[in-house]
Amino acid sequence: MDSDRRGWLPCLLGGAVFVVCMAGTTLPTPLYPLYQEKFGFSELTVTVVYAVYAFGVIGVLLLAGSASDSVGRRPVLMWGLGFAAVSAVCFLCATSLGWLYAGRLLSGLSAGLFTGAATAYVMELAPPGGTSRATLVATAANMGGLGCGPLLAGLLAQYAPWPLYLPFVVHLALVACSAAVLLRLPETVRERRPLNTVRPQRPGLPTEVRAVFTAAATASFVGFALFGVFTSVSPAFLAESLDVHNHAVSGLVVALAFFASTAGQLAVGRVGVGRSLPLGCAALLAGLALLAGALRWDLLPLVVLSAIVGGAGQGLSFRAALSAVAGASPADRRAAVISTLFVVAYTGISVPVIGVGVLSDLIGLEDAGLVFIACMAVLVSTAAVYLLRRPVPART
Repeated sequence: MDSDRRGWLPCLLGGAVFVVCMAGTTLPTPLYPLYQEKFGFSELTVTVVYAVYAFGVIGVLLLAGSASDSVGRRPVLMWGLGFAAVSAVCFLCATSLGWLYAGRLLSGLSAGLFTGAATAYVMELAPPGGTSRATLVATAANMGGLGCGPLLAGLLAQYAPWPLYLPFVVHLALVACSAAVLLRLPETVRERRPLNTVRPQRPGLPTEVRAVFTAAATASFVGFALFGVFTSVSPAFLAESLDVHNHAVSGLVVALAFFASTAGQLAVGRVGVGRSLPLGCAALLAGLALLAGALRWDLLPLVVLSAIVGGAGQGLSFRAALSAVAGASPADRRAAVISTLFVVAYTGISVPVIGVGVLSDLIGLEDAGLVFIACMAVLVSTAAVYLLRRPVPART
């Protein structure tokens, strides 16, 4: 038993490093209302600040998504931790809006480096025969870390001093500990090559993938868009419409969406890819309906339910979409196809969110949210109908 635990220790430590990095990307979520008070900017600016993160992720995925395959996992992850640390410093030094933009962009660069490299690293650190369990560790670390960020920041902002500083000081300390752990973990890439061998990942879509990709990408777009709205404007909605000014509560609501997504991703193994994608679309539609009810009648329980149901739908649909497009892709084009799916997903986390910000300045936050929900409902319903008519093969 002790030897089994020691065998899994590197994998679990790699997962812990993954958690720390991803938590930093959502750390500012419950703090946006405080920044609005401090700097006096609109809801549109909040959404743009949030979306800058997605642009950073997309840039890294396209330009250096495969860098860790060449130069090694540890160097890329150390760079990711470095960007996370500098991002935290930007928020600590924030005296104007420009610091927030810089902090979010650096956070996106950090997440872009970690997304692929840390997933591969955690799986490679597992003992022989432990690939399935290691996949669960990587999935839980990724989405669970995203959920821990707003939860930690909300608790510190509500119940500890220096709400705009202490969360980032704590995160800096965790990043330093993670760097020390990473230095003691082994490198898993045996044949390392110079940095100049890294080539940009060009998005690509072979003909045989297009039938599966359209519905999978649409579901991914809607799921990430729902996350984008929750993480950018839900604290403002809770404060303005529901009179909920407790930062811990707003952080918990956002965290529940990410934790539910983790559960949804883990359920794909039991449900199967063929059924998970349409089921995820249905759950996303239900989450959108619950969010519409919350906006219409100003009910906190519906906000919580929409976070849980919509988060589970996002987890089901995205992991199934990833499996479906990977299974339908030729081996020599698989990385390009997956990069394309991630670009679509992270476009969903940025463009619709900015649209909500623009509309909120014109017609108010609640009505802007209802317009967003109607558009996303049309998209995900279309994807669901398509999947019912042309289901994804269960073997993918």
